Amino acid sequence: MLMYSTMLDIANTLTQEAFIQLVIEWNQKSAHKENIIPDLHYQGERHIRLGHDEKWMDIEEYEEKNIIAIRYQKQGEDASIWNTDYIMNFDEMKMAIHLDHSYTLHSQLDVLGFSTPRFLSLLIAHGYLKDDGLLPVLRKPIKINKDTLSLLVACMNDQAQNRLPVIYISKTKKDSYAVDVKKLSSRLKGVAHVLTQESYDDTLMIRRTCPSQVAYNGGIDIYLPHGTHQHIAYREYFDEGERLFNKVSREILHYANVQAVLPLYTWSGVNNAILQEKWHHMQSEYEKAKNEVDEYLGAFDDDYAKMQKQIDELTKANLSLTLENQGLRSKLSDSQKVPVLYFGEEEEFYQGEIKEMLLDAINAQLKNVQDHSRRHDVYEDILQKNDHQHLYQKRMNTIKAVLKDYKSLNASLKQKLMDLGFEIQDDGKHYKLIYYGDERYMLVIAKTGSDVREGKNNASMICKKMF
Repeated sequence: MLMYSTMLDIANTLTQEAFIQLVIEWNQKSAHKENIIPDLHYQGERHIRLGHDEKWMDIEEYEEKNIIAIRYQKQGEDASIWNTDYIMNFDEMKMAIHLDHSYTLHSQLDVLGFSTPRFLSLLIAHGYLKDDGLLPVLRKPIKINKDTLSLLVACMNDQAQNRLPVIYISKTKKDSYAVDVKKLSSRLKGVAHVLTQESYDDTLMIRRTCPSQVAYNGGIDIYLPHGTHQHIAYREYFDEGERLFNKVSREILHYANVQAVLPLYTWSGVNNAILQEKWHHMQSEYEKAKNEVDEYLGAFDDDYAKMQKQIDELTKANLSLTLENQGLRSKLSDSQKVPVLYFGEEEEFYQGEIKEMLLDAINAQLKNVQDHSRRHDVYEDILQKNDHQHLYQKRMNTIKAVLKDYKSLNASLKQKLMDLGFEIQDDGKHYKLIYYGDERYMLVIAKTGSDVREGKNNASMICKKMF
């Protein structure tokens, strides 16, 4: 599974040898000892593999297009495979970086469970990265104040000529950030620019100067290069910083990973081109050898067959990867589909909550429209295509059952309520039931039931307000 992917413009000062040595430095000086290839001795070779079965580095050169491709592979403790690819095109002075993780049945799927390659930091430190339009490629945030506000305005107007997404993080009323901006900048280096409001006192100036609504009071804006804008609101919830950090990271990495990449900027594409070149050369030599001594034909036949087999295997592997990538894009990328409705600012409390709400409303309205009418057919089609599971009815039945004979909040009942998403707070003679920690949805119940109807009344109130 592709975890990280980016394409960067490189300064002309980076030579082939400097590129290879920089990748070797990245590995040999890694802070994680388990990643270092022991006894790595490189002497300027091309088409060479260094290391052993569990950790190795492969260096390939495609001379016809002036491309050097390097792959580092490590086998994890759970037998999963980590591949880090660096593809450098010295004719176009562009570099592609890909991090891929092949999962096994025993490995855990976590799209954020990785570190951005430290190689980006080496490129930045050596001055090898060109600016992305008006924006420098950094591993730290760019502060926005009255002197740099024009940069934010250019990004909002899609005039910064940048290829990478831009994240703008405003300050909260407490003059602080809702997320760790340094950590976020480091996590997303090479795939996004992070712009941060330097002072909360500049809020009014920024809002008046910007051409459209801009994030403030802790909110976050994401500007994609093709003009799409996404706003993420800040709410003073528990663990809000972690939620925002993960949401922004997922949005940016998802965008980066579904971008189309030319074959010669992938490891398999470069190797396939090298093999094709060798095959054509061998085919030419083979034709010449037909007129020469018969004893040489046997050797050529064997080599020819082996090379053809390698090409067939690699072509099949490329086709498999292409189909897998298309499948992942169809599942992960919203950019290829137009949904019936877009989410608003409300976050889902659990998977499918908002979708089920809408399907319930459509299902209820279906009963009130004429059969075989246009509205009836559209409603019925949406219900059939969206797997209406009637989650709310199931939740209402559950809450009615557990509160039916309510007398006191014992351990069993408390656990059942917590399983339904309620936080329970002791408030003297009463309990506060807070639905998924959102105090907009709170119910106060007595610690002991006064009569047999109290449980039913509480269940009815919960169904009306929470479900």
